[in-house]
Parts: sequence; structure tokens; C-alpha cells
Amino acid sequence: MPFVLIRLIRGLGRSRVWVLPAVIILVVFLTSWPLMVWAEPSSNPITSVANYWWWFLVTAATVGYGDFFPTSVGGRVVGAYVIVGGIVTLTTLFTRIASAIENVKGHRMKGQLDLDMSDHLVIVGYTPGRTERLIREISADDAQSIALCAWEDIAENPMPQQPELGFVRGDLAQESVLRRAGVHRAARLLIDARDDNEALAIAVAVTHVNPEAHTVVTLRDMSRARNFSYIAADVRCVQWHSPRLATEELQDPGIAVVYADLMSHGGRNTYSTRFPDALRQMDFGQVQEALGRHFTTTVLAVQHEGAVINPGWDAQLPADAVLYYVGERRLTSEEIAGVVAREPYRQRAASVD
Repeated sequence: MPFVLIRLIRGLGRSRVWVLPAVIILVVFLTSWPLMVWAEPSSNPITSVANYWWWFLVTAATVGYGDFFPTSVGGRVVGAYVIVGGIVTLTTLFTRIASAIENVKGHRMKGQLDLDMSDHLVIVGYTPGRTERLIREISADDAQSIALCAWEDIAENPMPQQPELGFVRGDLAQESVLRRAGVHRAARLLIDARDDNEALAIAVAVTHVNPEAHTVVTLRDMSRARNFSYIAADVRCVQWHSPRLATEELQDPGIAVVYADLMSHGGRNTYSTRFPDALRQMDFGQVQEALGRHFTTTVLAVQHEGAVINPGWDAQLPADAVLYYVGERRLTSEEIAGVVAREPYRQRAASVD
């Protein structure tokens, strides 16, 4: 809270909202004191400069402690003048402050202010509906602050219901706009452009401003990922049509490479096979260990009666279960049965029984 107040005071000082109220109250003070000296007898301590400034302050603020007061009719008229001047001053001041705060809010909604954020995520580019979904998914899994950097045609913050979301608009390929979004202080960057050519241009600007941030780019044509490697070797490209993959890569850097290997020919792939009837009631851990030891294979999931289950290490697998695994090639039921049935796995199964 003190930090917010300091920023507000600094902003009001720069906007000079106090100039007109200060002029009004100064004019009232300089004109009222000679009038008070002329109207009041010299025996009244209110005519002393040492006392008048205090009386003027409490009277203009409409507090009125009563320690000093005018006694003549003329002095009371001067007092009324001071009261009116104080009310006008305060009204002008509060009106200008409210207007300044509203202007700041308007500039913030229109993305015209510099964001005071660091170690945050900057999403460069905006697509209605899609960007909101990305931000919701990221916010659900991560408490890191987010800034949205959009093109000029987005007139206002498209997500005003999230006041913690920073918003900047402008030419996304310009360094000044990116710096207003705090790209140079960001920890992660997501370039979600309108097309791949635009994404390439933005990536050049972004990596120039912050070459150290973890940068993820969404592409329609993944064959163009090679172009981005010329900009920086560690720029990660993901399929534009898989927004969930983009959020996973942001939160777990490098996972896009794993997915790419799994989905590419010649790399590891995902397979499924029905659990051999010869190995009924075997522990999941025994199956996992046997396949990993002999085939460098990892069981990802088990499906039973149409539902995907995540069995514990000691859980017994149903006879009609389907195994989903990652490996270098597809395994036959005979191969799985052969390695799982070997010692010492069978001995463990017998001891369990």
C-alpha cells in the first residue's frame, strides 16, 4: 500500500494538479491578511503574522479551533472570504486529483503507460478468445504476473476484469513498445502472432531487447522453425493449433522438444498393447521395471474398461488392461510376457501372492 501511494503522489506531482489550487489559496492568503489587519484592532492577536497563518490554515480548511477569531464586522467578512477561498481551493484540488486518477486509469486501459513489472511473462500478440484461454491456463498453474502486448488496433485492454494483468499496445516490432511492456526485464516471452512472417519479425525485436528470456513462438507451419534458430538457438517453436503445448513449454522449458521427438518419425514414439493374459495380476511396478530394463521403454498410462487409470507401483493390473508406453519401437505381447515373466520379477509376484 505505501508503494502504491508513493507512485500516486509522484504521478500527481508530475501532472501538476496542485498548481491551480496553490495559486488560489496563495492569492486568498495574500489578499486576506492586509484586509484583516485593516479591519481588526491591533490589540487582536489575529493580526500578527505568527498567528494569522495558523488562523488562516484552520479557517480555510473549515476546521476552526477558535483560539483566534475576528471581533469586528469587517474581520468576520474577511473570515467568510477565507472560508469561501478554502472551499474553492479544496474543491478544485480534489476535482483535479480525481480527474488525474481517471486519466491514469484511462491511459492504463488503453495500454499507453509503462509497466513496472519484472521477472514476469509477456504475451506478445493478441487473438480474441484464444489469448484469454492462454492467460486463464497459465494463471491457473502459475502465480507469475503477466503482461499482454497487443497491436494498435486493440483499442483497450481486452481483459479489464483482471486488474493485475499489464497491458500495452503499439507496434510489436518496435523496441520502445516492447520496453513499455517490460520485455527487457521479463523471465518468459510468448510470441503468439497473427501469422508466421509476423512472428519472425517480432522474434527478431524481442530477442534484441531480451536475449536471455525463455522465448516460445507459436507457428502455423512448423517447417519454418529453422528460421527462428538463426535468431537464437534456444527459441522454442510450438504448433499454433496446440495452445496447451505453448503453456506447457512456458512452464516447463524443453518439453516441446520432447513432444517433437515423440511425434517425429525415427524418434521415440507412443504405442499401446493389450496386457498379455499370461501375466494376470502382475504388479504395475514389475511391468514398468521389466520394460524399462530390457527395452528402454516407459509405460505412460493404463486403460481399463474405457477409463485411463494411473496405477500405483504395487497395484495389480487387470487382465484386459491396455498399456500405453513410449519406446523406440512397438513391442509384441510375446516380448512383454517374456521379459516380465523372467526372474526376479516372477519371484516377486509369487512372494506378493
